[in-house]
Amino acid sequence: MSASQATVLQRIISETRAELQRRVGEVPRAELERRATDSPEPSRSLIAALSGPAMGVIAEFKRRSPSAGALAESPDLHEVLAAYVSGGAAAASILTEGPNFAGSLKDLRDARAACDLPLLRKDFIVDEYQLMEARAAGADAVLLIVAALSGPELQSLHTRARSLGLEVLVEVHDEHELELALEAGAELVGINNRDLRDFTVDTGRTERLMSHVPGSVTAVSESGISDAGQVASLAAHGVRGVLVGEALMRAADPTAALRALVAVR
Repeated sequence: MSASQATVLQRIISETRAELQRRVGEVPRAELERRATDSPEPSRSLIAALSGPAMGVIAEFKRRSPSAGALAESPDLHEVLAAYVSGGAAAASILTEGPNFAGSLKDLRDARAACDLPLLRKDFIVDEYQLMEARAAGADAVLLIVAALSGPELQSLHTRARSLGLEVLVEVHDEHELELALEAGAELVGINNRDLRDFTVDTGRTERLMSHVPGSVTAVSESGISDAGQVASLAAHGVRGVLVGEALMRAADPTAALRALVAVR
């Protein structure tokens, strides 16, 4: 990996660790663990939500991205989630990273209060502290990115998340990362069409990797998905879910845009 390719992901991880130190200073680990264990046990299964006859759409709420900038002008989380529910979303992904995506844990807590969909906390998780934050804020699942973690870190965080009752979407970009995800015990794998080193998108990445995904594992395709034709092609390759954010956040009618994707069989 060249220095330029590594820049985006490494910068975000560095910022994540710095922000994490600040939050630990505000809420000590022991206190957060108490809040997490006192919170209701996650009861909505992302895997189950993706097991129906139609393609399951994980509709994402995010305010901006490093590559595209602001996705909507002052988006109202409650309005967006209401549109996702009306459009037939199987689940919702809430991007909580702050410096680059303008997200927050408040968005996750507000989403939990606003809807009954399974909620995925999407962030750059590098420490079990963030897993406890997710549990305390009402998440049902969390994202772990193989490219952001060592093998032992991935295994440890996956095990800890499951012990907290959280499902885990393990994100991969190539065959080697998929092998690491499966070794960690992943039951839910997200194949990201966006290369987090330089943020380029190749929507064929999912289809190329699907031949290596065991039938017992639920596969989700992420990034660059915007139309029913793409979803139909992914479904033909055995993909059970798609995570769609930018296309829905930019849509003039997100309910209609979502229904068009959900209608694919």
